[in-house]
Amino acid sequence: MSAAREAPAERASALLDADLASLAEVRRKARDARAAFESLEGVDQETLDGWVRAMALAGTKAAEELARMAVDETGYGVYEHKIYKNRYNTGFVARWMLERRAIGVLWTDQVSRVTAVGSPMGVIAGIIPVTNPTSTALFKSLAAVKSGNAVVHAPHPRAAACTHRTAEVMADAATKAGAPEGLISCLETPTLPATAELMSRDEIALVLATGGPGMVRAAYSSGKPTIAVGAGNVPAYVGRSVPDAAEAAEMIITSKSFDNGTACVAEQSVVVVDAVAGPFLDAFEARGAYWCNAAQQEALTRVLFDERGGLRPNSVGQSAIRLAELAGFTVPSTTRVLAAELDAVAPEIHLSREILGPVLSVYRVRDADAGYTRCREVLALGGEGHTTAVHASDPAEIARFGTLPAGRIVINTPALFGGMGYSTDVDPSFQLGTGTWSGSICSDNVTPLHLINIKRIAHEVRPWRTVYDTVEL
Repeated sequence: MSAAREAPAERASALLDADLASLAEVRRKARDARAAFESLEGVDQETLDGWVRAMALAGTKAAEELARMAVDETGYGVYEHKIYKNRYNTGFVARWMLERRAIGVLWTDQVSRVTAVGSPMGVIAGIIPVTNPTSTALFKSLAAVKSGNAVVHAPHPRAAACTHRTAEVMADAATKAGAPEGLISCLETPTLPATAELMSRDEIALVLATGGPGMVRAAYSSGKPTIAVGAGNVPAYVGRSVPDAAEAAEMIITSKSFDNGTACVAEQSVVVVDAVAGPFLDAFEARGAYWCNAAQQEALTRVLFDERGGLRPNSVGQSAIRLAELAGFTVPSTTRVLAAELDAVAPEIHLSREILGPVLSVYRVRDADAGYTRCREVLALGGEGHTTAVHASDPAEIARFGTLPAGRIVINTPALFGGMGYSTDVDPSFQLGTGTWSGSICSDNVTPLHLINIKRIAHEVRPWRTVYDTVEL
């Protein structure tokens, strides 16, 4: 047989060997994680907190290393901003976790004679996205151990090395603090079949997934209890009663340009009322928004989206200047976001959809009612259940927006920092539930308290035989 005929067979054999190796790795790490979890029986919250504290310190120390690895491996985002994301999880979020109980007695109601007891779930499959690979792995590792669980991470193939290194940092810190080997691990050769195998393994108690729509659907099809979150087409409304139009512009631009727009909780569209459009749009441009004309919008659309309307992976997480360059036009060096003024929201108007990059669609509306309708249209195009930002001070103007189908409605703050629980007092998290609006089981910001079963120890408070008595309303 000729070498030319042997080559395809050899390649097929190599691929098969790689697939088999990845599946073997899944089985081994799932079993090791289950054994580690079972060894935790009887562990108390104080012991877990000691491990979490050690992990958080190690993650903070490695924040720069992990940020550099993430940018170099994926080509997405901004190195300095990824440091902030890493430290947010190992600092602010970790402190919040340490102030709360997740296992053992959570609360006791003396009047009703009910005591709530938190119980770990088991082994968690942590599905990690390519856009925020290290920060998400840090968060899920800390949340899993805080709640007494083991975790096996499944990275995106384009972020395998940096996610694995993140898990290694967390695992080393935990074991040095006394945790069992195998409590935190990560697939080294992630493939779609390997991730699917992990999610369906008997050892897995819960799938905790962050990723694109395809991954979210796969997670919910795994047959396991699942908390999965995906896309977010987030509108920001700027109303007649906006406290400071220039500050609103700065908040929106800072949020959307942070880490080159890789956070799904950042704004995607701006809906501004005509009464304040003048000062707002002047400040918007002065603070780094570049207005794309019709031809530039068409060129930008071709750069961002493929022929089927999907985001092109190589355009995700790029700077505004780089996106303009790819689209064939130049922008000032001070440009932070590319802006496109649109008059409609529709699937075929690609710039009205979610874009994981520093691009904002802008809509002018006559009043709050029209602004509400436009925000509702934006959410309906792939953003239901996620987040809405409202910039207004009149309670009557704000109130209407509270009826929108969004899990987080943040007022006079950047959607990114408010939604993830830094500039607002919603629970700090790096996984934001989107509720049944978008096919998710959870609309909360996910915390360790979502990773436990809660038992109620309840004493009799009324004679049971009275159940037979006739009770009239």
